[in-house]
This record gives sequence, structure tokens and C-alpha cells, in this order.
Amino acid sequence: MPELRLLRLVAPHLPRIMWAALLATVAQLSGIALIATAAWLLASAADQPPLTSLTVAIVAVRAFAIGRGVARYLERLSGHDAVLRALADIRGEIFSSLTPLAPAGNAVFRNGDLLSRLVSDVDKIQDLILRVWIPALTALLVAAAVVCFTFMYSVAAAGVLLLAVVLSGVVLPLLCGRFAASFDAEISAERGAFAAATADLVQGAQDLAAYGASDEAKRRAYGHARAAADAQKRGGRMESLAVLANSLIAGAGVIGVYLAAPDLGVMTVVLALTALATFETTGPLPQAARQRVEAGASLARVLDLLRAPAAVADPREPAPLPEPPYHLCVENARPAIPGRAEMGVGLDLDLPPGKRVAIVGASGAGKSMLLNMLVRFIGIESGRVTLSGEDVTRLCGDDVRGVIGGMLGDAHVFNGTVSDNLAIGAPGADQDRMRLALAAVGLTDVQLWTRVGADAQDLSGGQRQRLLMARALLASHPIMVLDEPTEHVDPATAASIVLDTLRLTRGHSLIMVTHRFDCLDMFDEVLVMDQGRVIQRGTHDELLEVDGQYRRLFEVSKVC
Repeated sequence: MPELRLLRLVAPHLPRIMWAALLATVAQLSGIALIATAAWLLASAADQPPLTSLTVAIVAVRAFAIGRGVARYLERLSGHDAVLRALADIRGEIFSSLTPLAPAGNAVFRNGDLLSRLVSDVDKIQDLILRVWIPALTALLVAAAVVCFTFMYSVAAAGVLLLAVVLSGVVLPLLCGRFAASFDAEISAERGAFAAATADLVQGAQDLAAYGASDEAKRRAYGHARAAADAQKRGGRMESLAVLANSLIAGAGVIGVYLAAPDLGVMTVVLALTALATFETTGPLPQAARQRVEAGASLARVLDLLRAPAAVADPREPAPLPEPPYHLCVENARPAIPGRAEMGVGLDLDLPPGKRVAIVGASGAGKSMLLNMLVRFIGIESGRVTLSGEDVTRLCGDDVRGVIGGMLGDAHVFNGTVSDNLAIGAPGADQDRMRLALAAVGLTDVQLWTRVGADAQDLSGGQRQRLLMARALLASHPIMVLDEPTEHVDPATAASIVLDTLRLTRGHSLIMVTHRFDCLDMFDEVLVMDQGRVIQRGTHDELLEVDGQYRRLFEVSKVC
């Protein structure tokens, strides 16, 4: 049950939540006691008794009035404090669960939908605790106390009150929850789809405009928003009917209590007014039931995210990382790629310390998948990958990525300054090191404090690529992997970047995926990949001497 899982997630904060519920109960009982005492005082004063006999009641009215306000304030303060602490922990759990999903596992969730789960759905969990759990527990405690109080004076009145409270606080909320379940799942789904469609509209605005698809994308987003609004309207009508039904039950309950205890004099009025105040506690429960259903759908979506299996799971007891220098070996290994059964042949790669390897091949040949497998972003279907003799599947993924890393094809530029993005590769780098890295990739026309926009939208394609390359050089992994580092740059700049990369990574092992053939004669080995396997290997000159895929690709690149 999702709510039981939520209980486990917020277990450290349950004492605070229970304290908030207790304070809410004290506030409600103080309000009911205030009404009951004031009613008794007014009814008794009609007989003009001695003032001394009313002193206790007068003091009690003041005490209950002050106590209600203080308890209400403390309840709101402690309740929100507990819930906000719990939500911070839940968001931390979500971030922790997202990390092992990236990047392969994130394909299951669209970016806008992920944002909706992290923000809107987690906020709904706040409503579940504050507006469902605490009010329901408070209503239970208050109703039990008032029924017991009524029972002391009239069994019949207590029975009538108990029946009305059950109808108002149990039956009606259950009915509301059942009806709400029929369309609140639709609301959550449509909100997620709307968030994803909106993200597509914002992030892909230029492409949509270029292909004349903006209107269709807007209609799709509007359709999701309209569907969610229609479902909310149906929920609003149901809430209105629930309020009407609750008012009728409350009125009938008060009249029933009054008629069930006609011979108690002043206490008849007191019991009737006490019953009326009790329904103020059960009144919000039908709406709470609907919020429970809505929050339950959001909670299920959050739990789905928390339960999502890691793309590559770390071993329970990781082996220690070997000592440098690092020797990488790939032995007949094949990446675990769902739906790519055609890549059924493993590949071999020997990368001793300091060796430089270039990988070329047509699009879809499996070059990028190889790099993702090496950095443990995707699993190994068969074969072995070892680091200084230690199987990488026995190592912690973060340890592997501390040794093997650099610039992958889906590298992201964050919405900040140039220095912010460079600091991701080397958090302790000073500005001089950052400027040297920028100069090495030919990016001298931007300053460290220049803002780059979301995913470098304020930079050109070539500038974005060179910024990512500079970040990879700053990270200075012992084994560098670079996926198309010279994409979107002119041939002269590309050759310069490759030369500077080879110079700056001297002493490091290097694997570079590229579709350009500039400076490949400076690599120790060139691999030609096709359908996930190596079909040629050798030096640049050796591969040009034979009639094969490499020579054909080289000749095509010269024509282009």
C-alpha cells in the first residue's frame, strides 16, 4: 500500500506529525469546550445565580479561548515544520534514485514528467499529511471525546451523535473517495502529460517553428490542460454535493441530540451545541478523502520513481579500486542495449596506460554505446571489462567514473556561467586553469562570467562543443573518453583541438570517437566499428593501405 511506504519514508518525522495532530485535537476540543461552557454560562445566568457560582465558568471561557488560539498556532507551526522536513528527505530520496537511472534509465521518464513528479507530486504528499492524516486523526480523537462526554448525560443522545458522526466522518468520505478515484488518476496523468508537452514547447520552440509544428504542439498541450481542467470541474461538483450532504447530516444530528435528551434542562442545550461544534471537525473529511485519492495518485507516481531499477546496479559489497596506473581491457564485451539484438558480437580493446585509440564508423555502429558501457552508464550483456585486472562489475560505478570519464555524446551544459560549467569537471580549479582549458579548445572569445543559458542556448553549436571539451580536459581523468569532441567546428579548429587534446592528455589513456580523420595518424590505434563489432583495427597508415571500410570512410570525408 503506497501510504504504508510513505509512513516508512517519513518515519523519522512521525513524532513531530503526531505532536501536530495532538495539538490540533487540543485546539478543536478547546473550541468545543468554549462553546459548551459559554452555552452553560448563558443558560445558567438566566436564573440569576450568585456570581461566585459562575466564576469557574467565566475563567474557563477565557482559558479555552486563549488555549484554542495558542494550540492552533503551535499546531500549524509544528505540522508544517514536520512536513517540510519530511518532504526535504523525500526529495533527497528522489535525487538519490535518479542518479543511478541516468542516463539510460531516464528514457523511461520524460523530462517534463520528471519535473512534475519532483515538484507537483511531492507537494501533493504534503497535502496528504497536513490535510488528510492530521485532520482524520484529529476528528477521530475529538469525536470519541465528545461522544463519551455526551454518553455521561444521555445514552440515546450519544447514540444519535455517534450515528451522525459515522455518517459524516466515515461513510460520506468513503463515498467521496470512491467517486474521486474515478477521475483523479486522470488528473495526475494529464498534468504529467501537460508538463511534458510544455517542456517540449519551451525546449524545442525553435525546431517546432522551423518545421511549422508549433500550432500542433500547442493544441496537444492545450488538450492535456483542458482534460485535466474538465476532470477538476467534475471533482468540484462532487465536493459541492458533499458539502450539502454534510450540512444536512450535521443539522439532523444536532436536532436528533436535542430531541434525544429533552429532560436535561441546561445540558440539553449544551449537548446540542457541543454536537454542532463536533461536525466542524468531521466536515472537512469528505474533501480530505478526495485529496487523499488525488495525493495517492501522486504518491504512486513518486514511489514508481523511487522503485525504478537502476540502469546499472552497484554490487552490494564493491571491491576496492585498483591503484594507478590503470590498464583497461575489453574482452569480447557487448553492451546491454534493449532492442538492439543485432549487436550480438562482442568487441575487444586493450588500453594500457598512455595509449591513444580513435574509433570511427557510420552512425549507429555502436561507438557511443561502447563509451557508455565503459563508464558504467549501461550494463555489460556478455564478455568482460577489467580495470587493472579487476572486473568493473565488481567496482562501484562512481569509482569507475572517477577513473574513466570525459565528454560523452549527451553531455549537458547547465544554465549558469562558463566558470560554473567548467567547475563541474574540476570543482577546485582556479580561474587560470579554466582559462588555459578554454584556450586549449580555442574558446577565447567568451569570458568566465559569461552566462550560457539553458543547455548553452546563448552559445553557438561550436562554442557549446568546445565548452564541453574544456570541461573534460579540466576533469583530467586517467582514462579519457571523448565522443565527437570536434562536432560543429570547422576543420582547422577541429585539427587544432585534437592536437591540443593529445598534448594536454599526454600520460593519460585516451579513447576518442570521431567522424573526422584529421590527426588520426597521431593515434596509436584506430578501430573501425560496424553493428557493435570491430571490423578493422590498426594504425591510420596501415588501414589506408588495405581496401576496406576505413579507406572508404576516409575518401568520403575528403570529398565532403
